[in-house]
Amino acid sequence: MPSFKSTSRRTFCLAVAGVAFALASAGIAHAQDVRTIKIATAAESKPLSWGAIGVEPQGYEPDVLKAINAKLPQYKFEMEGAADIAQETGLATGKYDIATGGYYRAPAREKQFLIPESPIGASLIKIYSRKDSGINEMKDLVGKKIVPVTAGGGIYKFATQWQEQNPDHQIEITASSAGIPYPDRLKEVQNGKYDALVLPSNLGEQTVIDNQKLDIKASEPVAINNTFVLIHRSEENKTLSEDIDKALKELKADGTLAKFSQKWFGEDITTYMK
Repeated sequence: MPSFKSTSRRTFCLAVAGVAFALASAGIAHAQDVRTIKIATAAESKPLSWGAIGVEPQGYEPDVLKAINAKLPQYKFEMEGAADIAQETGLATGKYDIATGGYYRAPAREKQFLIPESPIGASLIKIYSRKDSGINEMKDLVGKKIVPVTAGGGIYKFATQWQEQNPDHQIEITASSAGIPYPDRLKEVQNGKYDALVLPSNLGEQTVIDNQKLDIKASEPVAINNTFVLIHRSEENKTLSEDIDKALKELKADGTLAKFSQKWFGEDITTYMK
């Protein structure tokens, strides 16, 4: 009888050990199945997104990215703030899998990156100028010195299209890849180096204007655009792009994007999302 009990105990212990090993193996396999996704977010575009390297990003887009990740447990999103020029360069080289920063669709970006069909948000393009400038709309920029815009970017595309549609009003738009932060650009408008800056209003310009006590005003919206997630172009990321597209559709439908919009912008920008 003691021998039987001893054998039973050994059998039981082996069975328990086997179950534990199986569970541990399953856990390891699951961990291996979860793919880490490196994401670059805007570093100083409050309330859209802000947070330097080593600081957890905050704002509208980081909140949306967390909500997307909650719907896609097969991925682990890791976010870090990066300057605009570092975002697109890092995305092109594969340092980052994803970049967000109020990006518009543009032909150059569509060729270079994967872009989900569903937008992550919407931005209102406004003109920033000194309060005594008399600038209120695009036509007022004729003969004015405008802050250079990112080559191939959404503002460049908008300005080019506007010029084509308004040939009687010639404005001078210069393309640049200098990557100078927009708070510095606002100061250049303030000190007279430039007459105006054309930018989406969701990058935190008003916060800079208020904090720095700049004598600058924002025009009424001159255009409204959807904003998108940019994804490093690769075979592996095609599925990632499809997954993010599906998650964004669901987040818009269930009101999550509207909730985050009210939280960070004080209005529901989803009403502008086409």
